[in-house]
Parts: sequence; C-alpha cells; structure tokens
Amino acid sequence: MSQASQEQKTENPSDTGPNSLWHKVQFRVGEQIFTASATVKGLHPQDQVMVVTDHGLEPARLVGHGLPAPSEGPLKDLKPAFAIQRRCNQDDRDKFTRLLTRENEAFHTCRTLIQSHKLKMKLLRVERFYNGSKVIFYFTADNRVDFRTLVKDLVQEFRTRVEMRQVGVRHETKMIGGIGACGRELCCASYLDNFAPVSIKMAKEQALPLNPTKISGICNRLLCCLTYEFPMYREMRRHMPRCGKNIIIDDKTFRVIKQNILEESVTVIDHSDRDIVLDIPKEQWQQALHNSPPSQSKAPKPTEKDSNSPGKKK
Repeated sequence: MSQASQEQKTENPSDTGPNSLWHKVQFRVGEQIFTASATVKGLHPQDQVMVVTDHGLEPARLVGHGLPAPSEGPLKDLKPAFAIQRRCNQDDRDKFTRLLTRENEAFHTCRTLIQSHKLKMKLLRVERFYNGSKVIFYFTADNRVDFRTLVKDLVQEFRTRVEMRQVGVRHETKMIGGIGACGRELCCASYLDNFAPVSIKMAKEQALPLNPTKISGICNRLLCCLTYEFPMYREMRRHMPRCGKNIIIDDKTFRVIKQNILEESVTVIDHSDRDIVLDIPKEQWQQALHNSPPSQSKAPKPTEKDSNSPGKKK
C-alpha cells in the first residue's frame, strides 16, 4: 500500500461540521486564494494539501491559519467551495513539480503552433489537471477564432482532452494580476469570483471625476470597486434634499445646489442674494425639511373626455 493510500485512510475528507476549520488555500503561486474546509488536524501555513475539486484532487498550499467554522451570524449557512482531504506526501509533491514543468512546455508548444497556423490570438495561460484528464488553454482574441486545426495538433501532441477557453480583458487582468491605483493587489486577482456590472452612473452617484484615467482600471474598463459603496451613496442621497429643492432656514429661502454625501451636508444658495452660499449640516437641513410646508399638488387638468361627459354643460 502506498503512503498516499495510508494517509487517505487515516485522514478523512473534510466537512463543514462543528469540528471543521476553514483554511485559505492557493492552487498556484500568485493566483487567487480560496477557502477550504478541513477536519485534518495540525495544519500550518505553507503546508501542501490535497483539495477535493469538481474534477478530482488538486494540490494546494495553505496561506493562513485555520479558523473555526462559524456557527452563528451571517456566515453560518455558507459552505466553502473546496474541502481538504489530506496532506501531500512526497510522491504528490514530485508529481506536482513535474506538472508545472509540463504546463510550461505546453505553453511554449501551443504558442509555436499558434504562430505556425497564423491565428490572431494571444495565449495567456495553460492549466493541466493533476490527474492528467484535461489541458485548458486560456487565450484572448479580438474576434472569433477558428482553432479546430490547432486543437487537433494539440490533442495529437499531448494525448489528452484539450479545451480552448477564450476570456475577456477583465479575466485576462485577473489571470495576470497587478497593483491597482490604490496601491493594493487587484481585487479581481485577489478575491473576486464574478464580475458585477459597472456603469458610469455609479461614478456620477459618488461624485467622482468622469475622467477615464481616474475611474478605469489597468484593463481599461470601469473600476470594479465602483460597485462597493454605490448602494450606500444611493441610500444616503435618497434621504437628503435633492439638488434644486427649496428649503427655509431662519425665514429665508435657499435652494440646494450640491449634496455632500460624506459630510452629510448640503450646499445652498440664497434666493435673494446669490453671493450667499452656505454649507448646511445634517441637523440643520433635517430640521428645515421638518418645518417646510408640504408641497401642494396641482389639480389635474380636465381631459376632453371629462369636458364632454353627460353631466357637463357646454
């Protein structure tokens, strides 16, 4: 019996029970970090473990200390996407080292074939399953690419299933990684799983400069972080007097010309003297809204149908 089989018998696959721990794992150096549950005891950062995935076992490295699975609060019903089955043995580590070497060789082989077939595509990364059942080639292209001949050559070269996966510029940035304008690692490369829709309206709502260089990431798309505080800004604006509204302060009528969300204040201008511009704090404009008389709705104009009704005199 091999050492791997012995360890698999002594260490059961992880679950999400009360005795499980949540660990941070990383499948490749520099790639995204995921959460995995484990009942294996005595795991430490930098340990190599075998993780259960949808296509079989994959080796990964622990990048943090394990924390107890939450038993209450908003994370109570969450379940990690992966489960740690056991520690890696020497055979697993040697096989993984050879796997990385073969991925590098497959990358150069595929790039050479792309050039020979004169295909307009850019190869980004090669991912080979630990069990050798499939090789995935990630690439970008401006248009649709007919790579059927390329796939035939790759299958003949590697003798396994081959998948060509085209990704967009956001996913390209996610794979390559980098540092954002904030000085931190890119959100997409560090923890984002899905890309939420981002619109220019979110930048306007947060009073950000609409300069493309200021609100775009290194992928030349709108910053993903524009979605983080957008709901808060929208909710706070909803409770503040909107721009153009008239409010009465100290028996004077002022018109709101700006909402200062972070300070929770509004900037107003005097109707009688436009040189008077004031910043009104939250307590003052809330009192002004409370004291302001309700706006009188105008009576609807009679329609032609109403004027010609039987009860009306012409």
